[in-house]
Amino acid sequence: MAAVEGSLEEEALRRRERLKAMRIKSGLPEQQTSTDSDSTRGEKRSLEESSQLIPPTRLIKFRNYLPRDETLKEKKIPNTKPLSVEDEVQEHLEKAKADKVIEEVDLANLAPRKPDWDLKRDVAKKLEKLEKRTQRAIVELIRDRLQQGEDLAAAVNAAASEQNYEAE
Repeated sequence: MAAVEGSLEEEALRRRERLKAMRIKSGLPEQQTSTDSDSTRGEKRSLEESSQLIPPTRLIKFRNYLPRDETLKEKKIPNTKPLSVEDEVQEHLEKAKADKVIEEVDLANLAPRKPDWDLKRDVAKKLEKLEKRTQRAIVELIRDRLQQGEDLAAAVNAAASEQNYEAE
């Protein structure tokens, strides 16, 4: 139990130091706190009471306004000059220049794709398999007809005439 209380006190001290550092960094005046290390509750109350009594002050910085008072003129921030954009634009223009000018234009890259191009792409692998199977089946049919002793030329001519008849 004592170790837990000791670690809590250490954390409170570290937190207090961080707050002081933040106040110094932001330019706010340090608040008076009680240095009573026996009770953290008393410290919290004193911090709350002091923050309620003393409103937080802000550091005044004049960016665009030139005050007339001499004491306030010291808080004027000096004017800054804008960065030169010309150098950056020049670098971008040099990067944008194409080293290689394309003389020939491929119309396939410029033309819009057909609405079903993705379907054709996805089905292409399956069609290749089917094409291979079809070729194998044709070869087997030709072998069977040759084994039966039919005249191959007559069979091909008969098939071609059937196709012509169906087309008409």
